[in-house]
Amino acid sequence: MNATPQQFAQSGSLEDLYGKLAPVMMVPGWAKTAPSLWPEPKKSFQAHVWRYDQAKGALDAAGRLINTELAERRNLIMQNPAGGSYATSRTIVAAYQMIMPGEKARSHRHTPNALRLIIDADPGAYTVVNGERLSMMPGDVVLTPNWCWHGHGNDSRANAYWLDVLDVPLVHLLEPMFFEPHPDEFEKETVVANASTMHFSWADTERRLAEAAADSNGLPVEIALGTMALAMIELKAKQATVVRKIMANSVFGVAKGSGTTDVEGTTLAWKRGDVIVVPAWQSHVHRSDDGAVLFRVTDEPVMEKLGFLREGQPAH
Repeated sequence: MNATPQQFAQSGSLEDLYGKLAPVMMVPGWAKTAPSLWPEPKKSFQAHVWRYDQAKGALDAAGRLINTELAERRNLIMQNPAGGSYATSRTIVAAYQMIMPGEKARSHRHTPNALRLIIDADPGAYTVVNGERLSMMPGDVVLTPNWCWHGHGNDSRANAYWLDVLDVPLVHLLEPMFFEPHPDEFEKETVVANASTMHFSWADTERRLAEAAADSNGLPVEIALGTMALAMIELKAKQATVVRKIMANSVFGVAKGSGTTDVEGTTLAWKRGDVIVVPAWQSHVHRSDDGAVLFRVTDEPVMEKLGFLREGQPAH
């Protein structure tokens, strides 16, 4: 039986008071078992690199073992080694996905925002976003923002592979998750877009990077893709980025070349198709001996809107 207000007021000791609080689901803030505030962010997620060649082999096996009738998407989720079953970083999940020739991945929509960086595909692989058919060629980036219908198809003779990045962990935390399958199973194409705000071609990215490099005074260059927090970073041979420590989570897909990322004293080697996660508030720098292009996805806009975004002094 719960204590009455008078019985609470007449508690003769702290132990007596604590015993009466527990049944009414209250705990004394002055005696909590773990702190709720700390001087700077805890580093509960780890930096890590996932290998595209391993994922590609696994997806090829999955192509023999499971079809799109049994799986909404044939994908491999990149689980952070710090634990948990889903998130790649606190707010972002990344996955490799593959679709085989002649297949269609059913259309649906959901509140999480999603995007994909195409790694390997032949002409004929595509995504339909709100009726627009968008080609998927290596290096292309395709967006499927919040509540946009999207499905994938492959009319080519080769498997198509890409990197998916979504903010599902953030939606899980805040809880506005909604999902809806398309009533026609696969959305009909109404427009074959010559240009779309949902599509960034690799050819256009290379052109923009070359233009930026012309004015960079020999420094690495970075270009934004649209208004979302997406960017392409180009490292020429022997270049390194500025060391950063920022209150934002970042996932990097290797669009071209090879190199290393140093994160808090750990060196992660990578090459084309690999994926690197750098969790928030971890000092990091990218380097390349032969040149590379990294695709960066970050939750900086969320951190900025909430007033949390800040940069710290990098570790030396």
